[in-house]
Amino acid sequence: MRIMFRLIKDFRRDQRGNIAVLFAIACIPLVSAIGCAIDYSRATQLSIKLQAAADAASVGSIARASPAFIQAGSMTVDGAIPAGGADAINIFNGYMAGATGYTLNSVTPMVVKSNGTVTATVQFSANVSTAFLGVVGRSSMTVTGSSTSTANIPLYIDFYLLLDNSPSMGVGATPADVSTMVNNTSDQCAFACHDLNNPNNYYNLAKSLGVTTRIDVLSSATQQLMDTAAATETFSNQFRMAIYDFGTSSDTQGLQAVFPLSSSLSSAKTAAGNIALMTVNGQNDNQDQDTGFTGIFPAINTLISTPGTGTTAAPEKYLFFVSDGVADEYNTSCLKPTTAGRCQSPINPALCTTLKNRGIKIAVLYTTYLALPTNAWYNTWVAPFNVGPYGPSLNSEIALDMASCASPGLYFEVSPTQGISQAMNALFQKAVADARISQ
Repeated sequence: MRIMFRLIKDFRRDQRGNIAVLFAIACIPLVSAIGCAIDYSRATQLSIKLQAAADAASVGSIARASPAFIQAGSMTVDGAIPAGGADAINIFNGYMAGATGYTLNSVTPMVVKSNGTVTATVQFSANVSTAFLGVVGRSSMTVTGSSTSTANIPLYIDFYLLLDNSPSMGVGATPADVSTMVNNTSDQCAFACHDLNNPNNYYNLAKSLGVTTRIDVLSSATQQLMDTAAATETFSNQFRMAIYDFGTSSDTQGLQAVFPLSSSLSSAKTAAGNIALMTVNGQNDNQDQDTGFTGIFPAINTLISTPGTGTTAAPEKYLFFVSDGVADEYNTSCLKPTTAGRCQSPINPALCTTLKNRGIKIAVLYTTYLALPTNAWYNTWVAPFNVGPYGPSLNSEIALDMASCASPGLYFEVSPTQGISQAMNALFQKAVADARISQ
């Protein structure tokens, strides 16, 4: 009996097998923790992929070529865009194609147009199956997420091009062209006047000498502008163009439609090729009063309808005015001294204010009035308000008044060494950008 008690006592004191038992007991929470980490890692990876799919769906469903974006451009009121929701789901599913280990509970897209913006929101919920958490009764984990994207809708804009084709636009386009005319005319005249009563007029002379006049460049630049507009359009018929000049003849001058408002930019381009210098019938025809700003601006103001918000049903309105900026008309309210009522003066900015007060934006391209030091008429009547050799913008009254005519940020001056075409395109792009920012 004594031996048995000693054996029991020794067994109680023996600790050599405790480490194995304790390790076995400790492994249970350790293995569980590792298993949980693996399950959570898988869930996180799938959540990241699902979120990426939602991001792709929200962005893709309002891309410029997407059904929703195109439909939004033709909507006249704000609201949901059903085609965008279906497209978002297709993009989401395509992104997740081939992925396993999850069960999708829901994908909820919402694509709407509001205040010139398209917004897409995509929400998702999915169950990710677990391997180790199932031991503690959790066979799946739920992951959720959402993604929101926005895109600005390009605006619909009507452009009314008012192009000065008065005889002063018959001046040489560059100093070299001016010199050619001066050197080949008995009175050293730089103007290629289009006198129908004289077959040997300076207009025909300019053509024979290969002189490029401002009106030639303006016609070509207007044609190129139509190509720029066509390449800039996001939606079909987004831009409409109308082209007006100051009249075919000095005897019938006034606002004349070269091309009525239309979305056919190709037709507008063809019509722009017909822009020509105003003709006269003999010296001093109509007392050489051929630039009637005070009659033309009220006329085009009446012609342009009320500007809209930039939708297809209510386009914004822009007047695109290209001129050398000097009036020559009968006007007893002239800003400068007159001769028997003949007004030769920089444009009166108040004429432009009337349109701007209606919400019409005015983009002005000032074709710098070239100095003509050999011309007595120029020296007497224009030189006093055309300071500097080419009327620099900061000094010339003509330039300052033309700049005042323009809406903020929409003024451009073309010096003799610059191209009218590049300036018109640049001004067009600024106008389109300004329309977007102003919304």
